[in-house]
Amino acid sequence: MENIPVQKIARMLYILVLIALVCNVIALYLVPTAVLLGGQGPSDDFWLPNGFQVYMGNLTFAGEDDIVMAAVAGSAILWVIGWTSFNAYQLVLTLFLLFSGCCTAAILWQARRVLNTILRGEPFSPENAVNLRRAALFCFLIAVAALARVVFSVCYYQSPRPLATYNALFVPMFAMGGLLCLVMSALFRQAAELKAENDLTI
Repeated sequence: MENIPVQKIARMLYILVLIALVCNVIALYLVPTAVLLGGQGPSDDFWLPNGFQVYMGNLTFAGEDDIVMAAVAGSAILWVIGWTSFNAYQLVLTLFLLFSGCCTAAILWQARRVLNTILRGEPFSPENAVNLRRAALFCFLIAVAALARVVFSVCYYQSPRPLATYNALFVPMFAMGGLLCLVMSALFRQAAELKAENDLTI
């Protein structure tokens, strides 16, 4: 069967989603290390190299004396004993990043499932409506978690500065993403019903 242009685009998108999913899992593994070595909070100067930037530089551009596996194992150890080293801000940040990362992985997984149906030549499957509803739920969960973190940061620092961070932007952005997924889910469900009716009349 000859690939139609939509399936060719879907195949490329499928590969990109898989790459993003793998990167997301790697990033989840590095979250405690990034938070612990990244600084104490939003008051830190973002532009100055922090411990995590040095750590990543040593991992990706290892010199003769650098032991990459030891650094990777160090991140694993932080998963076990690092929680006691966090201050309140770092603990909330770590939990937020882990929760959001897991939700993002679930969204990417649902996108992979939708693209699978397109690659099979069944884009108007009822399965797609369910997958998009699940993706919407995870978008809303990220929006709620981001809102909770903004409220925590405002109370913790007793300052409105956290309202001007990327985290505050997550609230409307993921809420809109969730609404868009719900609209697309309804469209896919309606298309699947119309296709089923047409198949019955034929």
